[in-house]
Amino acid sequence: MSFNGKVVVVTGGTKGIGRAISEKFKSLGANVIILYNSSDNIARELEEKGFLTIKCDVSKRSQVKKAAEIVAEKYDKVDVLVNNAGIWYLFSFEEFDEEKYEKMMKINLDGTIYVTYEFLPLIKKSKGVIINMASNAGLGTSAIGNTFYSITKAGIIILTRRLAYELGKYGIRVNAVAPGWVETDMTIGGKSAEEIEKLRQWFKDRTMLHTTGKPEYIANIVSFLASEDSTYITGQIIVADGGRIDYLTHGI
Repeated sequence: MSFNGKVVVVTGGTKGIGRAISEKFKSLGANVIILYNSSDNIARELEEKGFLTIKCDVSKRSQVKKAAEIVAEKYDKVDVLVNNAGIWYLFSFEEFDEEKYEKMMKINLDGTIYVTYEFLPLIKKSKGVIINMASNAGLGTSAIGNTFYSITKAGIIILTRRLAYELGKYGIRVNAVAPGWVETDMTIGGKSAEEIEKLRQWFKDRTMLHTTGKPEYIANIVSFLASEDSTYITGQIIVADGGRIDYLTHGI
């Protein structure tokens, strides 16, 4: 599998799953552009390693449009777009927090829409690939408190299928990856070693493989979906959660 000379854009690519995806494509020879909205120090480190980083809040269409213009000035196409940027807040329906809900919607779902729309002219030039980061939460496999996050990811799943239908005429493939629980700063950051171990065990008990996810597992799937090895795959949601057992069987 080689991406020599290919142009890959990854949103939220400085940390966690996005960082693993960015590094995977870089190792395969791609020119990788990372859109990020925090972690300036990490972005500078990545610049020194040959990545192009652009500070961009994907929830603001004007910033996304500017980022697309910057990429267009340097490259005449985009071969792969990975819509990875996202945030997660945990609260039940009865604890509805409008500010957190709107922030998740703007970044997770609206951000995916804005980035795809503004970069589409460059993707059309290469008959490229779009890969969206969904979640098994968007398919209903999620504990209590994840209702509103699940809604944003369900929206990404529907968007993926609709884009595959609408953009297929251009030779563009659109798929999504729906990870289960993956160990990243977002899921274990700020927790004690004891809390992390309890969390790991909780998820191990609820997967068929009795293990937890690593960012590189997801990066491997993304690179496959972007490669010629998956030429006949579009409109699909690839679930990567270790065989998560539905939460209803545990009475959560």
